[in-house]
Amino acid sequence: MTQEFQIEIPTSFMALYVPPGKVKPTLGQRDLAARYELCEDLANLLTEKAANMQFTLGITEELVLSQCEAGLLAEPAVVTPGEARWVVCRLAELLQWPMNPLSQSPLTPSF
Repeated sequence: MTQEFQIEIPTSFMALYVPPGKVKPTLGQRDLAARYELCEDLANLLTEKAANMQFTLGITEELVLSQCEAGLLAEPAVVTPGEARWVVCRLAELLQWPMNPLSQSPLTPSF
């Protein structure tokens, strides 16, 4: 591993860019690392906002995560739908919130 690519990209994120039946991602290492860093940063930045939303609005964790995902997908979207879902799952992980509804719900929430 070169010094330039010391960042470890989780398999869950890498899977967003590996087409079914393939082993190589559709993005190069530099672009993949940049997308991962953006998504990881977004998840970390959203932790305080999400916790505050749940506390001040008195809504469920699931609803907070759905609203965060909808916000990530609002135009002009900075992330793809798959990346938005990954960010929300990572956010739930960081906040130690249950992720079961995330894995069973569609990519885009219905409001």
